[in-house]
Amino acid sequence: MRYRDRAHGGRELAAALGGLRDEGALPDPIVLALPRGGAAVAAEVARELPAPLDVLVVRKIGAPHHQEFGVGAIAGDDPPLLDPATLAHLGLSEESLAPVVERERRELRRRERRYREGRPAPDLRGRTVIVVDDGLATGSTARAALRHVRGRGPARTVLAVPVGAPDSLDALAAEADLVVCPCRPARFSAVGQWYDDFEQLTDADVLDALRGT
Repeated sequence: MRYRDRAHGGRELAAALGGLRDEGALPDPIVLALPRGGAAVAAEVARELPAPLDVLVVRKIGAPHHQEFGVGAIAGDDPPLLDPATLAHLGLSEESLAPVVERERRELRRRERRYREGRPAPDLRGRTVIVVDDGLATGSTARAALRHVRGRGPARTVLAVPVGAPDSLDALAAEADLVVCPCRPARFSAVGQWYDDFEQLTDADVLDALRGT
């Protein structure tokens, strides 16, 4: 399966979730997008279910001098969720990553202020929380997101992505009550390879998705 763009991926994901909704498996749902890329997918899911849409900003923690190489992630005010095996392999410690964590937390807070436009974070207690991204590669940001959500008292947590690496999806089964992913290619190298259009989104794109425009 390939997707034309994130909106197409969102509609296919919404179809899979719609079946679960019809079975009564998603009571009182709220959709949380992992921006930026997840916002365009989540907007389609929220529209089709239907369900309220909000954001959960998560930031990847990159290795010093190699920011694209993720060693963990942060969500909200939670402590950083780091991969001990990766840290050991790179000879890194939590203390050595403190400047990176602080920089990413500042950016996380900036995005929260920008995307929420003064709205408080939603109350997740007793709800079915559907965490949506445009795909799953290593799963580090999704894991941080799910643990953050679990700490806020939901009735049920669902991770929903249009495409993902099978091993990563299996590993996250312990972090969510349900993992929904229509496309699990055996040969997976990057999320973007499964989209014809995978251009980077902007803050304005995220706001448009949240506003339904």
